[in-house]
Amino acid sequence: MTATTETPATTVTDLYPTRGATEVATPRQDPVVWGAPDAPGPFGPSDLQSFERDGFFAIDQLITPDEVAVYREELDRLVTSPEIRADERSIVEPRSKEIRSVFEVHKISEVFARLVRDERVVGRARQILGSDVYVHQSRINVKPGFGASGFYWHSDFETWHAEDGLPRMRTVSVSIALTENHDTNGGLMIMPGSHRTFLGCAGETPKDNYKKSLQMQDAGTPSDEGLTKMASEYGIKLFTGKAGSATWFDCNCMHGSGDNITPFPRSNVFIVFNSVENAAVEPFAAPVRRPEFIGARDFTPVR
Repeated sequence: MTATTETPATTVTDLYPTRGATEVATPRQDPVVWGAPDAPGPFGPSDLQSFERDGFFAIDQLITPDEVAVYREELDRLVTSPEIRADERSIVEPRSKEIRSVFEVHKISEVFARLVRDERVVGRARQILGSDVYVHQSRINVKPGFGASGFYWHSDFETWHAEDGLPRMRTVSVSIALTENHDTNGGLMIMPGSHRTFLGCAGETPKDNYKKSLQMQDAGTPSDEGLTKMASEYGIKLFTGKAGSATWFDCNCMHGSGDNITPFPRSNVFIVFNSVENAAVEPFAAPVRRPEFIGARDFTPVR
């Protein structure tokens, strides 16, 4: 039986069931690259083929050192601002009580808004998704040294589908490093090829789950057995790189990051682009929508 979610205008079939009584693996029902292989843009055809195969594509230098300095200065300004700290869009690290993330950063900061509109960034999103795009989510992440906690394994799409109502896998993320990513300071890990299997997680979504999940993932967490099977099949890739490097990855990649117990901070800006043809409906497996600063309901294309 296929579940559906009601919206005022239409009924949308749930292709990716999750948050039920048991964990369920579903083969991907959607393309990975929606655009034409020879579509003009920053990605070349071989880049798109690599993204299609692995679910990600890393770029050694997306932005220049001078640009990194500008974005680092703006990040530092935001995370030290008492006004920003008091804003509900700021998430505080449970142990250190320091700011961990600031959401909707492209609306808070014109500096980061310009980055979202940069053709090196949004142009690649349009190529992958084959349409105009809007920002489903943006944030800066700060992972200072000496104990900043990581994020457990998860698929972003599982959460965005269950709690934000994104119907299809037509969403792509980019993580742009603003500090060096070592192999020791809690870097991003992805299971290459995992984007081709949707792992629907077991367990209902608590009301206002986002208040807890943004600090520590619980609902929407795969089982040890499911993760072991995927890791055995796909392996694990750890991303390192200088400040200014970037990783593009598909919304359904199984990924996570470890704690940073080194003295070396790890900060990045994270932008999620969704196709305007994949606008959010009502959540597929949650009692209420998450706030709009986490899952946007403004579907205005990036220009």
